[in-house]
Formats: sequence, structure tokens, C-alpha cells
Amino acid sequence: MGEIGYTRGLHELEPGTYAYLSPPGTWGWSNCGLVLAGSVALLVDTQFDLPMTRELETAIAATVPDAVVQTLVNTHANGDHCWGNQRFPNAEIIGSASSAHGMAHEIQPAQLAAMSAPGSPDSPLGDYMQRHFGHFDFASITLTPPTRMFTGRLDVAVGDRTVELIEVGPAHTDGDVIVHVPDAGVVFAGDILFIGDHPIMWTGPVENWIAACDLIVETGVRHIVPGHGPVTDATGVRYFRDYLELLAEHAACRHAVGVPYWEAAADLELPDAYAGWGHRERLVITLAAAYHHLGDAPAERMQVLTQMAEMERRLQSGA
Repeated sequence: MGEIGYTRGLHELEPGTYAYLSPPGTWGWSNCGLVLAGSVALLVDTQFDLPMTRELETAIAATVPDAVVQTLVNTHANGDHCWGNQRFPNAEIIGSASSAHGMAHEIQPAQLAAMSAPGSPDSPLGDYMQRHFGHFDFASITLTPPTRMFTGRLDVAVGDRTVELIEVGPAHTDGDVIVHVPDAGVVFAGDILFIGDHPIMWTGPVENWIAACDLIVETGVRHIVPGHGPVTDATGVRYFRDYLELLAEHAACRHAVGVPYWEAAADLELPDAYAGWGHRERLVITLAAAYHHLGDAPAERMQVLTQMAEMERRLQSGA
């Protein structure tokens, strides 16, 4: 596979099919996709805030000035993939029914702004939120959910091209969707795939996530665009899948002997190949979701986030 540079902006993967990449790919820095047929365009996801989404629009206009986004697909309900939707008022917005429901129940822009503002609580969680989310601009965002919803699979026409939407959630979230462009050999995976950082499993079960990775590989595509990180191929997906399998086994073993989810996150030993992945503290979120599928009551969200921030603090201090 030809190397696709991991730099901010629009990158052509195949004729008429582009990835919009947002390094460094950490919290809030998500990738998008663009599929063209003449001037007709389908956009996969928007950005976390309105200034970032305007940068996306500028990049599209500079590269394909005649493009008109008629269809916008949201891969899931997390704000870094849909809070720029209002910038495309004339587009049909498509998402899974579960994602549309999730958008209404996600943390809202004003709430996240308050949690990450300089005046947020003086605590490990307050500090964590300021450092990782305080530089985004959540002002003036109007939550704009899908205008068309589906379950299972949906084929979408983009001019004379067909784009396949495949619901693979619940996994990362309740309603994850991958976007398959068969004639280009491209999959836009949304947050079913993270490259270079530990992923976040808000919902699970992890078995669904593993099955989604298998499905991506089975498409036989050449280019796979993760929700965060550089463009990869089937080898990168298998590598990520192996991580998920290790995680599932660890969760089952630690849960069986009564170890709390936050301690299981801290004592997970991973092969050296994964040692360089960022945001190890996210394992707290993932293990909490895994424990729920192993029989525990759902963990309270603020408790989970607090435990995550505490884990990062311990990792930074070497404790």
C-alpha cells in the first residue's frame, strides 16, 4: 500500500475518494472522509467544533472546489464526529437509529465546555478535562442529529457510485457505522479503529468490536481510515483486533477474581508492541464497560472518568 502521509488536511486515497486527517489523533482530533462523483459529494463525519469544521470545509473547497456535500454520514454519536453537522444545512444527514438516540443523551457541548473551562474543579479530573478539552471551542454549537436513520445496512447513491453503510455497533458506542466504498477499496471505520492510541469502549461488548474488525478485513479493501490516527490496511486492523482479544481475556480473568475495573486497567500487561500507544488511562473506561457485560451494574460515568484521571496522574508520577 502506498504511504499516506499523516498530516492535517485532505488526502486522496483513490480517484474521487479522500481522507481528511487530523493529527495528532488524540482526544477530539478525528478523521473524516469524502466520496465524490463529479460535483456530488458524500462526507463522512464532521469535526469537534465549528472552527475545526470550517477548516474541513476550506480544505474541501481548495481541493475539489465544485464539490457539493449532498449527503453527510455520521459514524457514531460522539461529538468529535458530529458536532460540526450544522455547517451542512442542505445535506441529508444519515446515521444509525441508535446513534441518533445517542446524540440526544451524550454529554452536550455546553456541559463539556463547563467541565473543561479554566474554572472547572481543582481536582485530577478537572485538570484532565482542561488539558485535553480546554483548547476546543464549543461555543455556538447546535446539536444537529441525522435526518435519515437506518438499522443494519443501507446503500447510498453518490452520483453513479454506491457507498455501503454497515451498522456494527454496539461496540465503541451504541450505534457504530462503518462506511465501505467498494469501487475505491476504502473503508472509513469511524471509532471502530484507533491507530496509535488506546481506544475507548463506551458501550461494548468487546466481542462485537472484534467481529467488526473481522468484517472490515473481509471487505478486502486497500485503504482503511480510522476514526483517529493514520490511514492503515488489513494488517493494522488485525493488530488492533489482537489487542481487543487480549483485553477481553484480561477483563474476564480479573472480573472472575473480584478485581475492580480500575485496578484491572492498571495491572494489564501488554506486549511491547503496544507499549508506545498513548492514553493508557482510557483502559479504565473500556474495562468498566467490559465489566458491565460480565455482569456488573453499569458504572456511574463521573466515577469512571474520575478513576481515569487518577490513573493518568499515577502514570505521570510513576506511582
